[in-house]
Amino acid sequence: MPDAPSPRSSSFWRRALPALLILLWLGVAAVGGPKFGEISEVATNDQSSFLPESAESTKVSARLEDFQDSGAAPAIVVITAEGDGQAVDPAGLGDLPDRLAAAVDSAAGAAGATGTEVSPPVPSEDGEAVQIIVLPPETAAPADAVDALRDTLASELPTDLQAQVTGPAGFSADLSEAFAGIDGLLLLVAVAAVLVILVLVYRSPFLPLIVLLSSMVALCAAVLVNVALARSGIVMINGQIQGILFILVIGAATDYGLLYTARYREELGRHDSAWSATTAALRGTWQPVLASAATVIAGLLCLLLSDLASNAGLGPVAAVGIAAAFFTSLTFLPAVLALLGRRVFWPRVPRPSTADPDDVLPARDGIWARVADLVGRAPRRIAVGVGLLLLVGCAGLFTLDADGVPTSDYVIGQSDARDGQDVLDRHFPAGAGAPTYVLAPAENGDAVATTVAALGGVQSVEEAAGNGPSVVDGRVLLEVTLTNSPYSDAAEDTVQDMRDEVADLGAMVGGTTATELDTKETSVADRTVIIPIVLLVITVMLALLLRAVVAPLVLLATTVLSFGTALGVGAAIFALIGFSGSDPSVPLYAFVFLVALAIDYNIFLMTRVREESMAHGTTAGVSRGLVSTGGVITSAGIVLAATFAALLVIPIQFLVQLAVIISLGVLIDTFLVRSFLVPALTHILGDRIWWPGRTRKTGHADMP
Repeated sequence: MPDAPSPRSSSFWRRALPALLILLWLGVAAVGGPKFGEISEVATNDQSSFLPESAESTKVSARLEDFQDSGAAPAIVVITAEGDGQAVDPAGLGDLPDRLAAAVDSAAGAAGATGTEVSPPVPSEDGEAVQIIVLPPETAAPADAVDALRDTLASELPTDLQAQVTGPAGFSADLSEAFAGIDGLLLLVAVAAVLVILVLVYRSPFLPLIVLLSSMVALCAAVLVNVALARSGIVMINGQIQGILFILVIGAATDYGLLYTARYREELGRHDSAWSATTAALRGTWQPVLASAATVIAGLLCLLLSDLASNAGLGPVAAVGIAAAFFTSLTFLPAVLALLGRRVFWPRVPRPSTADPDDVLPARDGIWARVADLVGRAPRRIAVGVGLLLLVGCAGLFTLDADGVPTSDYVIGQSDARDGQDVLDRHFPAGAGAPTYVLAPAENGDAVATTVAALGGVQSVEEAAGNGPSVVDGRVLLEVTLTNSPYSDAAEDTVQDMRDEVADLGAMVGGTTATELDTKETSVADRTVIIPIVLLVITVMLALLLRAVVAPLVLLATTVLSFGTALGVGAAIFALIGFSGSDPSVPLYAFVFLVALAIDYNIFLMTRVREESMAHGTTAGVSRGLVSTGGVITSAGIVLAATFAALLVIPIQFLVQLAVIISLGVLIDTFLVRSFLVPALTHILGDRIWWPGRTRKTGHADMP
């Protein structure tokens, strides 16, 4: 039989193994850190690229290049006088169109693209406005082209005139500008918020920095992997996904770190050596953290069933982030803490206790002991009271309008493109800046044109051959100008009527308005399919974790109730502050994150309750579990809510609404559901909560 390892050899490996893990993860961070600048390069915010190939607008878009020289999004320059009611003379603009073309060519030339097409100035019927249509080179980035136009107009337009750049390119540029702070400002706000909370939680100068370092290492790893996946074409990333990834990884990694450090501190009170405390803490936390990560990942991967690429892309991107958070929290963080030992908790350094931990209820005189006593004395009243309070919050669901938001309302605050669209609406046919296209069989071209022209909401119909051929593969392309803004509900209704009327003639309808309509319809369909699947998947995951049927159903029902409350309260807030509505994906994203993430806290609670119930019975197990986990889970909930609230600094309506709903939902789940409702229901059900697990005569739950 081989000799046992010597104490010196054992001591060496207890230092070498953590050191190797730390070096490995720091190496990953060193490679992944520079990739932060690349994630914006691989991201796209082109709405049309998110639709499936089966969408009608996608099919039309694929054929546009057969008829037109360029498939680039047009920019519309609209010029008015400084004073209301003043006429604008197109002749007074001189060679402005040529200067605009030269500016865009110069901006696009760095990418090897030249040949901007610019229309002559077109006056409005009332003479108070002029529009110039600019078609940048197809390979030019819309933001670069629009920036060049705006800079040129600011420096060369006569002082008595004012101009805005709108149209599809203008809105795309405004969206890109709104996302500009996602790399720096968003990350800075999130990290600062987490750091403040960690300092308050730990009351230590060192531990918060270590936990935050672990979270940043996880984020570097997630960015590294996702940039590689995006460059390979495996995943699609947009600005929204990028922002959610940053927030999600920081929040999840910090939560997992809080759970581990709480257990590690607890074990330092039971063991003399940091190594023994580390191994004991890992044994006590790996299962709930793994269950949490696996549940969130499973819920996120359900998004792969989405037809909308922006929804489907979030699933694997966020799943990679959660996996990175899991691995760093249970490898890098324990390694650092093991090497630093007890002193990392200074000035409140934990010391070993001689008391039997099974006979001690932590913080018996603390706030969580009082909460546990309150719930234990009146579980039915607590359950009914909290349940009714949550149902009252759900009443706000009647104000929810999640049928879509016009592109013009995506950006919160000042938007040059939105201002320009308002000017177009007043002085020109509103749909002139973003025409609707109808692709029709050549033999039915006249019939389709006549049918479309007779519809309400249509200003004009003409052939859109341009410099290209008039007939391609037996089809003609018609350009339709709508009377309403292409980003309005009225325009979408017109496009839907158009599709209904020309479908029998073999024609298809595309363009900006059609793309918005298809995006909304696809989002609604995704929501209908994915939400039930997420519920089913998470129920199965909980059943496997808790080895029970009743407990998972209770946890899921309470989490769904808290989601309904958060969505209802959020909808009421949005109505009060005047938001035009919500994107159909807002409830979907909020549901996936709240159900998957909020269920974490119930997992952390109930795995500890289950552990305590095996030794002390369910009634005592609920109290012991609540007292043991109350502080750390509450801290984790506050951290997660704060990180998602950081999305409020990005002036994108979708992200602001998501920040409000998820932050509310996490706080509701943390302070009401996990602290009162779930423990109360567990007290009421008693050992039945673990069914079909059998109950010993002593009252201890005997799990199968």
